Amino acid sequence: MAVPKRKMSRSNTRARRSQWKTTATTLTTCPQCKSHMRPHVACPTCGTYKGRSYAEAVRSEHEAV
Repeated sequence: MAVPKRKMSRSNTRARRSQWKTTATTLTTCPQCKSHMRPHVACPTCGTYKGRSYAEAVRSEHEAV
């Protein structure tokens, strides 16, 4: 396995890490309730996917405890 011979400088390390970017999540609209949802996943609002109704939609992120 290759091992570096010299310490990598901060500027080189940061220049390399500057390319680590995230991409925005792709969103589609639910044909049932017209809310935003991720593709190929059951709708978090109404719980449907491809015309079928699955489990009760549970939105725990905005739920008051």
